[in-house]
Amino acid sequence: MGKITQGSWVESANRPGNDFPIENLPYGTFRLSAPQQLARTGVAIGDQILDFTSVAEILGAEAIPAPLRQGDLNAFMAMGPSVRQSFRHQLTGWLGADASEASRLKAALVPQSDVQMQLPCRIGDYTDFYASIHHATAVGKLFRPDAPLLPNYKWVPIGYHGRGSSIGVSGQQIVRPTGQIKAAADGQPPEFGACRRLDIELEVGAFIGAENMLGQPVSMTNAEDHLFGLCILNDWSARDIQAWEYQPLGPFLAKNFASTISPWIVTMEALAPFRVPTQRPADDPPPLPYISSPEDRSQGGINMTLEFLLQTAKMRAAGQPPQQLSVSNLRYAYWTFAQMLTHHTSNGCNLQAGDLLGSGTMSGPKPSEAGSLLELTAGGKAPVMLANGETRTFLEDGDVVVLKAYCESPDAVRIGLGECVGWIQSALR
Repeated sequence: MGKITQGSWVESANRPGNDFPIENLPYGTFRLSAPQQLARTGVAIGDQILDFTSVAEILGAEAIPAPLRQGDLNAFMAMGPSVRQSFRHQLTGWLGADASEASRLKAALVPQSDVQMQLPCRIGDYTDFYASIHHATAVGKLFRPDAPLLPNYKWVPIGYHGRGSSIGVSGQQIVRPTGQIKAAADGQPPEFGACRRLDIELEVGAFIGAENMLGQPVSMTNAEDHLFGLCILNDWSARDIQAWEYQPLGPFLAKNFASTISPWIVTMEALAPFRVPTQRPADDPPPLPYISSPEDRSQGGINMTLEFLLQTAKMRAAGQPPQQLSVSNLRYAYWTFAQMLTHHTSNGCNLQAGDLLGSGTMSGPKPSEAGSLLELTAGGKAPVMLANGETRTFLEDGDVVVLKAYCESPDAVRIGLGECVGWIQSALR
């Protein structure tokens, strides 16, 4: 079976390798160049944005769901999958190659290069998981060589509650954090200073759509109905601060200084052609019944390529593009997003539209598939050699990190999630 392509009258959407063909149609929030303009919502199509405010003016208010006319993606997300799926069908009809409305809707297109992308929605709460067993094992070997994987890992999706207020959109400037760092000699007081082991975490984020009430868990049967879509996530880490503070209560200041996401939310419908079986080894214990289902085992995984690229200040000055340091895949996740969501609500916790779940660093089994510098450099002991002769163990001021993600298959049109970019700035003095 070959690819079935529809094509769009928006020519840039038909270019090979383009992240946003008509099969994608991810949602985002943006502002036009004038600072007084209110935020608007739209979908990416090629190198353009279909502006819902303009569509409503051209086709009539009833053509666009009220929350999207008002620039409120959260309220649209909360309406659930049936509304989203119905509107996706309408969007595909408007943007298809033979659309009767093409001549009118051209005026509703805005070049992506002309807008300032915002966070796609209001993020009330953020929970980061630890879903890559390869990452958990690799990090565990650095600190616990005799028992790298803790005994609960294969039974329970491990997570921690992060900080929603410090999540920014791609292009974010990351100020090097300061904090307490363990003294080099045992028995000496810790020092307070700038992080020296600043790291990235190559992750995927999942946005909650339909909400659940407090005290009402979400079952595996219904979990996917509560997922709106995915983005790229970089949950920056201050490894030296983290090593000193994380016991006994886990991540704190080493994680909450910044997280960065890509600006577009790719819906679960767009990802449907890339669903794959989960990869739990046959001799591992099966998940407990409340986080297990035949559907999740057969198609809970997602075949999504993830890339980590780095551009140093010297590379940028010389006109050199970012260099790829690793390539991984979301299909390596030991726990699926449905399992994470179901476990998160199993105690009655209520999730709200716009809440964000992070996959945790998504590393693969090979060294070249590491999703962090901590793994790539064996804890800082084996620096990465860059093409221009520079080396890196951890991030330095002026470095730009670029994360990319895309899905491709012989039987489906390639779609992408765009980029997640962060620029390291010096610590505040």
